[in-house]
Amino acid sequence: MNRRKFISASSAGAAAAAAATLTGGGLAPAPVQAQASKKVLMKVGANASVTEEGLNAVLRYGIKNITANAPIADRESGRLYATVDELKAWRDVAEKKGVSIDILTPPNLASSHIDRERNPGIMLGKSPERDREIEGVQTMIKNCAAAGIPAIKYNMSILGVLRMGRVPGRADTSYSHFKIAGAKADPPLTKAGVVSEDAYWERITYFLERVIPVATEYKVRMACHPNDSPTPPEGYQGVHAVLSTVDGLKKFVSIKESPYHGFNFCIGTVSEMLMDPGKELYDVIRYFGTRKKIFNVHFRNILGNRLEFSEVAIDEGSFNAARAIATFKEVGYEYMVQHDHNVSAAGEPNSNAYAAFVHGYIKALIQYAELA
Repeated sequence: MNRRKFISASSAGAAAAAAATLTGGGLAPAPVQAQASKKVLMKVGANASVTEEGLNAVLRYGIKNITANAPIADRESGRLYATVDELKAWRDVAEKKGVSIDILTPPNLASSHIDRERNPGIMLGKSPERDREIEGVQTMIKNCAAAGIPAIKYNMSILGVLRMGRVPGRADTSYSHFKIAGAKADPPLTKAGVVSEDAYWERITYFLERVIPVATEYKVRMACHPNDSPTPPEGYQGVHAVLSTVDGLKKFVSIKESPYHGFNFCIGTVSEMLMDPGKELYDVIRYFGTRKKIFNVHFRNILGNRLEFSEVAIDEGSFNAARAIATFKEVGYEYMVQHDHNVSAAGEPNSNAYAAFVHGYIKALIQYAELA
């Protein structure tokens, strides 16, 4: 494998990187943000449960900003939002430990496969079910605003995370793997049936037109995770995933313009969209970062490109992690950078060991960026 050096670029080097273009138009940054930031604003973050054990698990690594699941006391009731009291109690538990809940994950719109989704109405495009689910999202937005929680992370996924088994990694690890040539168009259809690009965009647009105005009114950022992996041109399981290309992401943010409409920007997923992540990723960060469309960052690496890739350790993939952090600094990114997806080892007794490695890695890269 092509190993990358831990530190090989400064923010000055990142700023001087050539602006590559991708299919469907260039990726020039917004001109008003051309000046590089003088201060690092981002911070390391983590997913955490709001319990004594869960908060201590991140605090021991010096992490004080988290993403948490919505605290719904009775999930069996089918309630799709947390109440203001539940959210305030959740926030108070975290703040007593010195932790800030920066993002909340709702009980629907997860990255799961549609056949396993308990509330699939929005992505099935099926009314009145989707209207009830959208109303739940609207209520969650209002309640987050009342409780002082500034952002919500969600997915607009039908196929979930697409992978095709595992391949050997370094030492005794293994990596999840994907090869687009193996993604046949017509395995059994999902409960969604055939979903063309137009149908997919209709469902996204229906959701955004009803949710983003509420988010804008209540000043709660809505951070959408892109579709995680590309689908072949002919689709996969009958579905044409539209948020698995950079052009798709550009269209998504243009549908309902708002400073509260943007991305949970997973750089591993974005790298899966590119033919040469090591050259192209940084300009994608610039495009969305200068437009202030990045509300959270998932930080993981791949080895390969959109045709075939493996999810590898953060220090050995196709893009340079230090240069990525320098580029986030350059565009003035100010929110969390989070570990995402563990690399597995058969004999590893502690599943948090790899996460601890990545948390430390991110902290070191941020500190390095502060020196540049």
